[in-house]
Amino acid sequence: MSAVEIEVKFRVADGATLERKLIAHGFHRVTPRTFEKNVLFDTTDRRLRSKQSILRIRQYGERWVVTHKRLPDDIDPAARHKHRIETETEVKDGDAMSIIFSQLGYAPAFTYEKWRTEYADATGHCVIDETPIGLFAELEGPPDWIDATSQRLGLDPAELITLSYGRLFDDWRAATGSSATDLTFAAIPRHG
Repeated sequence: MSAVEIEVKFRVADGATLERKLIAHGFHRVTPRTFEKNVLFDTTDRRLRSKQSILRIRQYGERWVVTHKRLPDDIDPAARHKHRIETETEVKDGDAMSIIFSQLGYAPAFTYEKWRTEYADATGHCVIDETPIGLFAELEGPPDWIDATSQRLGLDPAELITLSYGRLFDDWRAATGSSATDLTFAAIPRHG
């Protein structure tokens, strides 16, 4: 099933403080801290990346999910929130899907890992992601809810990020000179 995903990210200085704020504002924990591994697939000429589209297999705990994301046809490049058309489905065997993608001409192009804790209220979600390059959170929901929630959490609008983890990794590599090719805990020990 396809839906429009609307989200922003922000850097988190203190995860415990953010969790207390979320609970104080009516959020409840949906998923405890769970390891997540994501593999993006692309052609050798990076056709999907050039269109800002992704084909991903995610393992989240024991679940496997296949996702395709693309830009909406009416994308506003100046939008304050990230908008993507997202089509995803749970699959039984992510390794088998990887073989299928490879046989169709898509190869693993980028892997990123995180430990994710998910919170929700009646309208949207906030996830806290511990990545090898630092702690981030995402707010996902309607634009008005994102704006109101970020304000309640005390965030300055300038702190909100619309970049993907792949783009954040590219920026981190440029800033640090790292030769890592994947955003994994093995490639970037001790959180960057």
